[in-house]
Amino acid sequence: MRWKCICSYDGTDFNGWQSQPNHNTIQDILEKRLEFIFERHIRIHGSGRTDAGVHANYQVFHFDADWAYGADKLIRAFKCGIPKTIRVFSIEEVNDTFHARFSVTRKQYKYYILESDASPFEYRYVWSLGHRHLDIDKMNKIAKIFLGEHDFSQFGAKHGDNATENVVKTMYEMSFVRSGQKVIFTTEGSGYLYKMVRILVGCFVQVGLGNMNGDELIAAITGQNKNCTNFRKECAPSCGLFLNRVYY
Repeated sequence: MRWKCICSYDGTDFNGWQSQPNHNTIQDILEKRLEFIFERHIRIHGSGRTDAGVHANYQVFHFDADWAYGADKLIRAFKCGIPKTIRVFSIEEVNDTFHARFSVTRKQYKYYILESDASPFEYRYVWSLGHRHLDIDKMNKIAKIFLGEHDFSQFGAKHGDNATENVVKTMYEMSFVRSGQKVIFTTEGSGYLYKMVRILVGCFVQVGLGNMNGDELIAAITGQNKNCTNFRKECAPSCGLFLNRVYY
C-alpha cells in the first residue's frame, strides 16, 4: 500500500527536510514515528528538500506499508510522538505509480519580507528590513521577464548532489504584493535549483532598495551575460521562505 501524506512544519529548529547524521530533520522525525507505528524502519520520499530554517505549509511525502485501519487512524497515530511544530494533516492511499518527488508538475513558494522591525512573534517567519522601503513596481517589472522557460544556473547555489540537475526551469508566476508593512513574494514554477528562491528574493530586494541595477538580472536571465556569479551572495535568510503548494 502506498500512502500520500501532506504535512506542514515550522522549520526554525530543524536542519531542513532531508535526513542527516544528527537526525534533527523533518524526514528523520517522521521516519522515527513511522518506525514506532509499524515496528520497522520505513523510508519516506518527499516532494523536495527544504533547507534549515525554511518552513512548509504544504509538503508532500509518500511511503509504502500495509495498514488495515484507514487513513484517519494513521493521521491520529502521527499526532503523538512528534513535535507540535510538525503536523501531518492529510493521508490518502494512492496508486503505486504515484511518487511524491517524480510526479510533481509544479511547486509554489511564498517569501515574506517586513518593512519594519519584526515583533517577537513574527521574526521567525519574515525577513525584516528594519524600516527600509522597497520599490515593488520596479521589482515586479523585472520579475515579469523571469516568467517562462529560462536557464537559472546563475541563481542556484552549488550542491554536491545536484551537479547533473537540469538548470532550465519554467516560471508560471513571480510577483511581489504589499500587504500593510509586509511584502509577499509568490513564485510558482516547474522546479527550483538549490537555494534558488532565496537567491532570487535577495537579488530583487537589492534592486528594490536601489542597491543593484536591475539590468544585471535581466542580462543574466535572458542569456546576455553568463558570467554574473555574484548573485549567490545575495541569498535571503531562510526564515521568510515557505513551501506553499505542490501540484501533481
